[in-house]
Amino acid sequence: MFGTTALIKHFTYAGIFLILSASEVGFPFPEDAILLFSGFLAAHGIMEPISAFLVSYSSLLATDLFLYAIGKKYGRRIVEHSRFQRLLSPERLSQLEEKFKKWGVLFVFFGRHVMGVRGQIFLVSGAMRMSLTKFIIADGTSAALSVVLMVGIGYWGGSRLQVLRRDVIRIEYIGILIFLVLGAMLFHYLRSQRRSSHK
Repeated sequence: MFGTTALIKHFTYAGIFLILSASEVGFPFPEDAILLFSGFLAAHGIMEPISAFLVSYSSLLATDLFLYAIGKKYGRRIVEHSRFQRLLSPERLSQLEEKFKKWGVLFVFFGRHVMGVRGQIFLVSGAMRMSLTKFIIADGTSAALSVVLMVGIGYWGGSRLQVLRRDVIRIEYIGILIFLVLGAMLFHYLRSQRRSSHK
């Protein structure tokens, strides 16, 4: 019988990957909360701990590299690109360029932990022609620290919720509820974007 647990296990990895990627490119999903949730799911056997780390890390790194490549391809013209105008304005680009010139690699490393500007920083890194090697080292190391810390905290906290551990069904419903809420947020965001584009 293909029960609820099997269904969640089947789709959870792809869901976490896609939601994290969406959060990186401007969708209203809190990255840290998703990482914590991944750790929580791993603590209760819905995800494998190592797989939770690998899926989360690969999602972040792949999306960061995508944004870096877009920035490198378009340069300062990125602010003219319709898909990224909402993510990075000309004024914001100038501000981040100044900070990038001052801090370089450290700007990428520490900036990755600042919610709301991560995607902008990766676009600017590409636009400023930062070398791919430096970007991967700075962003890859920083992303690894984020994933280990947040997934670890989620795993540690989840493993200590004894009441929930005794009630697997309740854990499944929590997972379903969270994915439904995230889906509703995504639907609302896309609908508002469509409305604004028709104005």
